[in-house]
Amino acid sequence: MSNICLNVCPHLDSIGEVTKEDLLQKSKGTCQSCGAGGPNLWACLQNDCPYVGCGESYSDHSTLHAQAKKHNLTVNLTTFRIWCYVCEREVFLESRPALVPVPAAPHHCKATEQVRVLLTSLFSTLAVKIFMGVVLLLFAGLTGMKNIGNSCYMNAALQALSNCPPLTQFFLDCSGLVRTDKKPALCKSYQKLISELWHKKRPSYVVPTSLSHGIKLVNPMFRGYAQQDTQEFLRCLMDQLHEELKEPLTECNMSGEGSDGEERRDGDRSPSEDEFLSCDSGSSSDRGEGGGVGDGELLMQDECDGVRSPAGGIVDNEASMAQPQSTPCSPVRTLQELHPKLSSSPPRSSPLRSAGPAYSFKKAQLLLSARKKKQSHYRSVISDIFDGSILSLVQCLTCDRVSTTVETFQDLSLPIPGKEDLAKLHSSIHQNLPVKTGVCPDTYGSQGWISYIMDSIRRFVVSCIPSWFWGPMVTLEDCLAAFFAADELKGDNMYSCERCKKLRNGVKYCKVLKLPEILCIHLKRFRHEVMYSFKISSHVSFPLEGLDMRPFLAKESPSQVTTYDLLSVICHHGTAGSGHYIAYCQNVINGQWYEFDDQYVTEVHETVVQNAEAYVLFYRKSSEESVRERQKVVALANMKEPSLLQFYISREWLNKFNTFAEPGPISNHTFLCQHGGIPPNKYHYIDDLVVIVPQNVWEYLYNSFGGGPAVNHLYMCAICQVEIEALAKRRKMEIDTFIKLNKEFQAEEAPTVILCISMQWFREWESFVKGKDNEPPGPIDNSKIGVMKGGHIQLKQGADYGQISEETWQYLLGIYGGGPEIAVRQTVAPADPDSLHGERKIEAETRAL
Repeated sequence: MSNICLNVCPHLDSIGEVTKEDLLQKSKGTCQSCGAGGPNLWACLQNDCPYVGCGESYSDHSTLHAQAKKHNLTVNLTTFRIWCYVCEREVFLESRPALVPVPAAPHHCKATEQVRVLLTSLFSTLAVKIFMGVVLLLFAGLTGMKNIGNSCYMNAALQALSNCPPLTQFFLDCSGLVRTDKKPALCKSYQKLISELWHKKRPSYVVPTSLSHGIKLVNPMFRGYAQQDTQEFLRCLMDQLHEELKEPLTECNMSGEGSDGEERRDGDRSPSEDEFLSCDSGSSSDRGEGGGVGDGELLMQDECDGVRSPAGGIVDNEASMAQPQSTPCSPVRTLQELHPKLSSSPPRSSPLRSAGPAYSFKKAQLLLSARKKKQSHYRSVISDIFDGSILSLVQCLTCDRVSTTVETFQDLSLPIPGKEDLAKLHSSIHQNLPVKTGVCPDTYGSQGWISYIMDSIRRFVVSCIPSWFWGPMVTLEDCLAAFFAADELKGDNMYSCERCKKLRNGVKYCKVLKLPEILCIHLKRFRHEVMYSFKISSHVSFPLEGLDMRPFLAKESPSQVTTYDLLSVICHHGTAGSGHYIAYCQNVINGQWYEFDDQYVTEVHETVVQNAEAYVLFYRKSSEESVRERQKVVALANMKEPSLLQFYISREWLNKFNTFAEPGPISNHTFLCQHGGIPPNKYHYIDDLVVIVPQNVWEYLYNSFGGGPAVNHLYMCAICQVEIEALAKRRKMEIDTFIKLNKEFQAEEAPTVILCISMQWFREWESFVKGKDNEPPGPIDNSKIGVMKGGHIQLKQGADYGQISEETWQYLLGIYGGGPEIAVRQTVAPADPDSLHGERKIEAETRAL
């Protein structure tokens, strides 16, 4: 994935006669200075020099030897890569001499040919191939990661992500877009790691210390040195990357990308436990699967909200897919190298005035949900690559009413069906009966604890028996069919029908509405019961190529490409209590499969991958049409036609075009404001956001994909600049006024009235006035801290609220509206002056008597 210099090292003529057997024999030895063993010993290539020394992981005697003896070239006996100490770079050898500007000296050509033949026989380790006009190293990305204390779960996950071309290409070619002011800036740590893994001067392994520290700051569960679940790590990492890289979608983007009903990932990616769970996979989970359906209002309320399900059904993660050898690895660089000309305010919500004590809670809740819907449209490279959507439907069997909801997923958590489940599943396919694997039709509550314990013992015994003894081989298609099978809602899991206004029997089923570019599949191998945990070690066969998702696609789906190829697999060896994670990944450059076991990277045959005990699989959309499109664009760029106009195109979209099977319409709104100019906050790094393309390339892309708009001139938007200045003035005025009023409130010894304000809303307002959030908080919403009692609104016990003065409340209410007004100390009515005078007169007369 990197370019290499084709200039031949002038010191190659110092190489002596070296044979394949000599290097293999030396690789089994030790350092001649300190006795350190491999891997990563270095052999001197100077004529008649037999020295073998250790590398930087020990005392680096190989470098000391080269400096003392003035020997220029050395070869790594593990990776067979050559380094020149004089040129201070790696020496790359080209297998096609005609393409290399070699001097005319015969001995030089002979030496080059000797080394080329030698290293070609060593599994072509240093071979270089020309692909789509880009010279690519066959070994980019084959860097291990050091285990820093039970961190194999992290290393395996990072290697799987590293071999996901759309994501890796973004962090390599669009590095200028990796900007965030959010701590701990995990995207920066990940970008640095990817650069090290795919650098042409890569070491044998790297130490992911920075990223490990960052993820521990965000998620305390990963602190310490205990073994963790790689799937949980993937979800946390992807969530944080999205949070740091997300950008609000403009109306133009939403109209272009969200026209099919799917919603973008919500800004808050930690849904509550009571959200609607669709597509329950049936297996037991520590997040309570299967109990999320039962409220008809919630179904309709969540419709098209794009919420991410908790781990039970559809959750977040990522997936990838094998890229054919004919697919260009980096068409972005192809365009920029082959064509020299290639270079690199929201609407305000209207205030809602308080209606006094009669303010409706339902009105406030509807207002809040509408505001959240308005502000929940975000996108990032993570959501572009890994987000899909599922259409879930629940049908009442009494009135036939169908409730629908659209949910965003980042991975599919699939159950592994057993023998009985497979029989039910296969019979339901022919009979069209609802079935869900792993879900008992009667609840344990009605059976009692004895039945529960007996069933748990049965499942534990079954899990200890080899799969060949008790059941047939399970395929990935079986797991998908079990996941998408219809589920009966009855008994304690009845459906609350909004039309019938009572609990009814129902049927729940779902289909994929939008397929992601990268599909991540998580097999539920771990079961956690009350008294024990165990692992399902059944072998699940999965295809390396041609996984067809069409049978699980909704009719309304806009996805045209439904076939996926495998990119990587994460495997777990061991038990539920302990074990070790490794990853098998297909290198996108040479198409070979490799085993990534912490710092060790080994080439393996594809049959080893097929027999692996898969835990997490990464699939990528496969499309020959997208390959042909890229080839046409490269040919157009090579024509170098003189054009009167030059066009600017989004670098991020161009990365999609180079790596996505379905890149979608051109989206130049990633660097444009709603007025068509450059936002002031992006103007100083606009070169990182755009690429200049000639007219013929733009016309071809525009005619093929649509979108836009066309941009021929870059200028900073004056309207946005005025809005920014006005926004800064508004923030300063609001925060200064609040501080002034609050000081006056604190100075009062006995305030006559104290009003309450929701701290949730106040925190949003505080983030806005301090510049942490560009969106105003919307109307005040006190509905969550109040409760209606005796026709009056009172403060809810244990509510999260703050106390402010009446003047502060009126000031905020005048700007944002909302309500309701909740007081914790009402004004005490003063006594009547006449009655008070009478009382004093009576008291004086009494004293006189």
